Amino acid sequence: MCWSATADLTAGVCIGAIGVACVARVRRVRRVRELPLAALPLLLGAHQIVEAVVWDSGGGAGPATTAWAVIAMPLLALWVPLAVLLASPPGSRRRIAVPLASGVATAAVLSYYLATRTVTADIRGHTIGYAVHLPQPEIVVAGYLLATIGALLLCADRTVRLLGVLAAAGAVICAVIWRLEFVSTWCAFAALASVVMLGWAWHRGERPRPPA
Repeated sequence: MCWSATADLTAGVCIGAIGVACVARVRRVRRVRELPLAALPLLLGAHQIVEAVVWDSGGGAGPATTAWAVIAMPLLALWVPLAVLLASPPGSRRRIAVPLASGVATAAVLSYYLATRTVTADIRGHTIGYAVHLPQPEIVVAGYLLATIGALLLCADRTVRLLGVLAAAGAVICAVIWRLEFVSTWCAFAALASVVMLGWAWHRGERPRPPA
C-alpha cells in the first residue's frame, strides 16, 4: 500500500464511517462503558483525514502536523487502554492495570515534549516521517506499544484480541520496512485493522450485558 493525500482521505472517510456505525450500535443497546472502544475506528479514521491535510500542506511544522502527533502519540497511548478497561467485565479489568499505567506515563511524557518542542513532518516518497526529537525514544516506544497493543491483547473479548494481534503484526512489519516512518505507517495499519471492531460492536446486542 502506498500513502498519499487521496489514500489517507479515502481510508479516513471509510474507517470513520465504520466508527460511526460502531458507536451507533453500542449506543442502541445502551452499553455506555463500551462507547470509547466503539469510537476507536472513528478516532483512527479522523486521524487519517488529518494526515491527508499534512500531505496537502507539504509536511513541515504546522497545525495539521501537531494535531496528527497529538492524536497518534499521547491521545492513543491513553485512549486505548482506558477504553479497553471500561469495556472489560469487572473480573478481567485488573489485567489491564499495567497497560493503563504505561499509557498514563507515556502520554504524560509525550504531552510534555509535544508542548515544549516542535513536531515536523517530512514527506519521503509515499510515506511521512514525523520527528519530535525524544530523548531515549526506544523506552517511550516500548511504553507506547505496551499501552496500546498490550491492552488489546489482554482484553477478555476475542475480537478485540484479534485487533491486538493485527496491530502487533503491523508494528513488526512497519518497524522492519519503514523504520523512519514507523509512527505514520503503523497508525495507518492500525486504522485499517480497526474495521474488525464493526463485528465486535454488531454482536454487543446479542450478549448479556455485564454488571457494571
